[in-house]
Amino acid sequence: MPKFPIAFQPYTIQKQLVEDYAGSLERVAAIGYQGIEIGMPPEGMKIAEQKALLDRLGLQVINTWGGFNSFDIDTEQIADYLDEVGGRYITVSMLFDGTLEDVLNKSRQMNRIGEAFHRRGKQFLYHNHDWEFKRIDGETILDILLRETDPELVKMEMDTYWIKRGGEDPAVYLSKLQNRCPLLHIKDMEAGEEQFFAEIGEGILDFTKISRVAEAIGTQWLVVEQDQSRRDPFESLAISYRNLHHLGLIIDNDK
Repeated sequence: MPKFPIAFQPYTIQKQLVEDYAGSLERVAAIGYQGIEIGMPPEGMKIAEQKALLDRLGLQVINTWGGFNSFDIDTEQIADYLDEVGGRYITVSMLFDGTLEDVLNKSRQMNRIGEAFHRRGKQFLYHNHDWEFKRIDGETILDILLRETDPELVKMEMDTYWIKRGGEDPAVYLSKLQNRCPLLHIKDMEAGEEQFFAEIGEGILDFTKISRVAEAIGTQWLVVEQDQSRRDPFESLAISYRNLHHLGLIIDNDK
């Protein structure tokens, strides 16, 4: 079985972070997670203090959030932040109005932003949801984005749950992204019409198959995120990590 370092996306515990930033990160690190996607520290904490906290917890910064549905991105500020905390990737998500013109325009803007980050030694990523699988003249929005953006300047942080929700098989779709998906958000899906979020290994997605494709296309990190949970979110993160361990997908952890 392929093995990966495992990171988490703190959106899963966003409310808990507001209440106890350091304590919440400590609880997740104790589960065994090795990496984190994180943004600027909370008010009152300096970046150097945030970096010291993450270093103490053994959490490697792999990615930061560039924004949702906006290209108002200060590339220099984000690159400076990543230089300080040690990360390389920046991710955005967008909405689309369903026209080809809109997709092409946003593809051009992504190329420009990707070039700006490339000059700073950083990699710009796009994170999908389900709406990118809507079709324009028989072609999905995501396929158009992939075709119209430079594969060196705009890579993907695909999301297994949202691929499935969009009507595609995650493993099959990922196989199209050779050397273009360095980070993979992994989420499971409950059976049934609601298609609610599930802990990894508790739903209907085949992560053994997905992981083999991820390895083949050059994915470097698996990133656990659960947008909503029927359990305490820390318990959900622990269940996902434990199931990934049982599947044999976690690279040896030196913690």
